[in-house]
Amino acid sequence: MPLITDPYFYLVAIPAVLLLGISKSGFGAGFGSLAVPMMALAVTVPQAAAILMPVLLLMDLLGMAALRKNVDRRLLMFLIPWGLLGIVVGTLLFKVMDARLVAGIVGVFTLLFLAQRLLFPPRADSAPPPKWVGALLTATSGFTSFIAHAGGPPINAYVIPLRLSPVLFTGTMAFFFFFVNLAKWIPYAWLGLLDLRNMTTSLALLPFAPLGVWVGVRVAHRIQPLLFYRLIYTGMFLTGCKLVWDAMAIP
Repeated sequence: MPLITDPYFYLVAIPAVLLLGISKSGFGAGFGSLAVPMMALAVTVPQAAAILMPVLLLMDLLGMAALRKNVDRRLLMFLIPWGLLGIVVGTLLFKVMDARLVAGIVGVFTLLFLAQRLLFPPRADSAPPPKWVGALLTATSGFTSFIAHAGGPPINAYVIPLRLSPVLFTGTMAFFFFFVNLAKWIPYAWLGLLDLRNMTTSLALLPFAPLGVWVGVRVAHRIQPLLFYRLIYTGMFLTGCKLVWDAMAIP
């Protein structure tokens, strides 16, 4: 079939795309990293990542158009090369990592992100990290972005303490992830992930991308943030545990 028809897939994929859009809207920032782990409950992590490629491209273009005048170009020029290095590392290691190992890595990063959010929440008044730490975190962001579109948590740990204004932070991150996500198309195609079935399925999910952004803007004014984050944290914990369990299970 040129399209995934399993109803269970769409039961997890549609909320995942909506959550990605909510994250891109600025509300619940960072929780878009949960999209691939959620979809990995129905398909493999590499397939979930491939299906989300066109969805991410549309969201990145919308974000860049809205924030094109709010970019820290000097910071962006520092971040992009290290992010691309992480993509290169991800590409080289992808061939030697089986699907269970990738699922385990994504599960561990999901749980680590959850632990970091709960135990060490990011603070805007934290001291700026040194540049070598920024390079390491940005390369890690490129790597986790390549394997599971989960590049937000590592780079946020570096950029948030730099005390950018909210709009400058959001705009710089929008441009950074546009270049990172654009760079992933060639290695994804080389790895055989951008096949007709995955791309057709992505087109079916594409309308939910701008809907997610719209929902994020509306939800931000209507739901108690504490309730929202508790629901997300619970979902992250259960999803992370499920992926780690699958990775450790005896085949």
